[in-house]
Amino acid sequence: MIYELTDTSKVMHLFEGWQETLIYSCLQKVMGKIYVTDLESPISAMAYVGCFAFYAGEPDKELVEKKPDGFVIMTPQNKAWEVCIEECFPMAKKVVRYAIKKDTQFDKELLRSMIKELPVGYEMKEIDEKIYDMCLPDPVTRDFVSAFGSKEKYLEMGRGMVILKSGRIVAGASSYTRYKEGIEIEVDTVEEERRIGLATIVCAALILRCLDEGLYPSWDAQNMNSVHLAEKLGYEFDHEYTAYEVSGEDRTH
Repeated sequence: MIYELTDTSKVMHLFEGWQETLIYSCLQKVMGKIYVTDLESPISAMAYVGCFAFYAGEPDKELVEKKPDGFVIMTPQNKAWEVCIEECFPMAKKVVRYAIKKDTQFDKELLRSMIKELPVGYEMKEIDEKIYDMCLPDPVTRDFVSAFGSKEKYLEMGRGMVILKSGRIVAGASSYTRYKEGIEIEVDTVEEERRIGLATIVCAALILRCLDEGLYPSWDAQNMNSVHLAEKLGYEFDHEYTAYEVSGEDRTH
């Protein structure tokens, strides 16, 4: 049986040393959930938030097989968990992701200079009640707000900036998730507006807003383009890690 763990202190040692803010969100009970197969003395755990699942402790096939519905990005703590995931979901797509250091000291003047590069005809806005509603219909912008589950929760805990052109959101940077000390950044630009610097501009604006509030704007990269954008903003690459993309249709048999 899979259980949701309410006393997350019971599994903190299993995730110790894993510098991943989405895990922090779950352990801190800010958002997301922790699942185990033993409520009293868990030796295995899954932290789940958004579409990400992180597996720690002793490999447990039951935790993997009974994944949340829909598309999930499974991240194993070690090689043993990799084997477990591959055995449970042989059709899963094995991918490389890129961790970014969590102790960046930002150059605020550099970031402010980036914001000044906003082209004529575009405008920057904070994600408020109206912009939140505009984010939902488009797959490009939905993840800016979707993990929070409700408008009220996003407006309370989320932070985000968008760039509009002719009243349409064409780029944005927002909190994919929130933990007590900061946010995890989600950034995207519509296809026809890419490669003109909008992602750099809107990320610089969000980072500055976070810094003004004493929040850390954490970054994790799906690909090398994301790594290069992060480095342009002042972040430093840390290491590669393995993840598995599992669709809602994948089966264990």
